Amino acid sequence: MLESVLGPLTDSSWIYAIVALSVVFDVFVPVLPSGFLVIAAATATAGGAAATGGVPHPNLPDLLALTLCAATASVLGDLVAYRLAARGSERLDRALARSRRLRTAQERLGGALARSSGGLLVIIARFAPAGRSVVSFAAGTAHRRVREFLPWSALAGVAWAAYSVALGYFGAQWLGASWLSTVVSVLALVGAGAVAAYVMRRPVPAAQEA
Repeated sequence: MLESVLGPLTDSSWIYAIVALSVVFDVFVPVLPSGFLVIAAATATAGGAAATGGVPHPNLPDLLALTLCAATASVLGDLVAYRLAARGSERLDRALARSRRLRTAQERLGGALARSSGGLLVIIARFAPAGRSVVSFAAGTAHRRVREFLPWSALAGVAWAAYSVALGYFGAQWLGASWLSTVVSVLALVGAGAVAAYVMRRPVPAAQEA
């Protein structure tokens, strides 16, 4: 079973810290396997519960706590990136100016965060590869107000964390707590990211621009 292979990694006293650190820092290093860690932990938990007749395994994380941990870390990482971009520096400004993706995100954000539906871009970006990084930095460099950005960041974090945990849990229910179910769940997360990236690349109709 997956939880026996992962061993100490999924011990409930450590997995929350490991997941939190990975989720916080993948806004700066998007290649960090935060999504994989969340899914693997949820898969191991589901497998442990199944092996004990539905009784939660004492050495495996609680699914609700895992979701809240990942969501909170996601928001914290977003805010750190936002604050760094808002304060700015010559080196950071030069690096951001060279990023075509950031310039595009700034154009799309524009007044989007001030509209009731515009912040959906932040939620969609959370699933896209490096989309979270681009949107967080773009919101900071555009000096959007925290109260415009934070609620959408929180919704994005909760949506991403809940989706990742659900993939791990239901993957284990359907395929068993194995590496196969983890791989299938990760592929489903990657698929959602590909759809999100496609949506983000689509041009914004002139009537919707701020």
